[in-house]
Amino acid sequence: MQAASDIPSRLDRLPWSRWHWRVVVALGVAWVLDGLEVTLVGSIGGVLERPDTLHLDPAQVGWTGSLYIAGAVLGALLFGRLTDKLGRKRLFMITLAVYMAATLATAFSTDFLFLALCRFVTGLGIGGEYAAINSAIDELIPARVRGRVNLIINASFWIGAALGAGLSLVILDERVLGPAVGWRVCFLLGAVLAVAIILVRRHVPESPRWLLMHGHHERAHRVVAAIEAEVAAERGPLPPPAARDDARRAGSGMLGYREMATVLLHHYRARSLMVTLMMVAQAFVYNAIFFTYSLVLTRFFQVPDNRVALYIFPFALGNVLGPILLGHLFDSVGRRRMIAATYLLSGVGLAATAWAFNAGLLSALTLALCWSATFFVASAAASSAYLTASEVFPLQMRAMAISIFYAVGTGTGGFIAPVLFGWLIASGDRHAVAAGYALGAALAMLAGVCALRFAVDAEGKGLEEVAELESR
Repeated sequence: MQAASDIPSRLDRLPWSRWHWRVVVALGVAWVLDGLEVTLVGSIGGVLERPDTLHLDPAQVGWTGSLYIAGAVLGALLFGRLTDKLGRKRLFMITLAVYMAATLATAFSTDFLFLALCRFVTGLGIGGEYAAINSAIDELIPARVRGRVNLIINASFWIGAALGAGLSLVILDERVLGPAVGWRVCFLLGAVLAVAIILVRRHVPESPRWLLMHGHHERAHRVVAAIEAEVAAERGPLPPPAARDDARRAGSGMLGYREMATVLLHHYRARSLMVTLMMVAQAFVYNAIFFTYSLVLTRFFQVPDNRVALYIFPFALGNVLGPILLGHLFDSVGRRRMIAATYLLSGVGLAATAWAFNAGLLSALTLALCWSATFFVASAAASSAYLTASEVFPLQMRAMAISIFYAVGTGTGGFIAPVLFGWLIASGDRHAVAAGYALGAALAMLAGVCALRFAVDAEGKGLEEVAELESR
């Protein structure tokens, strides 16, 4: 039986306020951490090959990326189920603690096996973050701005990327700490940042929608009343909640594994196919290029390993600006058109860059500029994959749905890509690397075509309404 409530409408009608900014900062910083982690390894990949560090080979550098992804996949599945069962807040505190401990341990790695284990456990925490954070954000942010806010939050990954690049650039400098010690300090600083985030997150409430689903009606109303009081104190009297049909049902209880399979494979099979392709494409493209970016720069363009971070800044800039400048279009032009357009344009950009790289027309700088332009669009596309996975399935399985599609997409595209590209780069064959880029382009275009056919017109609609839309 499902519980009637006006809580969804009360949350969706709130004007934007400092309270919303606080939620965005406290929860969205998860992507800053992920960006920091990925960039640190991407920036110091060449450094870790040095005899005075861990003396890894290119394939081992690729494996550290793949094991991080494998941990994220397992963490998403494990913590995703717990997020639906135990609550959004409890899990986004636990997953951040796991990340913090593993990042701290990474700084003390002594060989490849120790580093690989630390990266795997770090991935566990980050994977859990994706499920807990995406579900919490969507359930707390008003429907009219859910698309742009979700995209911008996901783009904050690249703020972490720029931070990681800056840290590595300064700390790896021989005049500061140098490569032998500096790479360890980079990870120590990541753990310190996580401690600060834990302190901020304590003040984010549990999702009222989750509380309602689990029968905690009085607590849910107290949480919403407190939010309304804070927002009203800043913005003045609040408008009345909209009298809409989706406010009547908040959902109740959890779905079993068989019920979830029925929802994904029968009721919403078109949506499931679309989200799977979107996740696989974005995971392959990002993990293929970014985890091994430093190796491409050092092997094919002879960039010194302590200067790699300089080429990450334009890459990160394009990735940050894309969702910021394009995000509002996902709420106005609409999900279907924008998802399809960004994936298709991403594929075109990847294909063009692959051709130019294969022809030897690019320098390290022009390659960075090509990636910056391509990922200006690809970043919005990738962020829309997480937005879609988090809003088109029922509340009772929202976190688990995010986890499943993150695991399938990232497990397929993310785990294979770093190992594949590490092997391609180690071969020294420019044509082979270009072929790998072309494969990513094909996946992005396929996802774009699928989105054009099956994407859900979720813009401006409450989560309850979107989840009840007739399966396509």
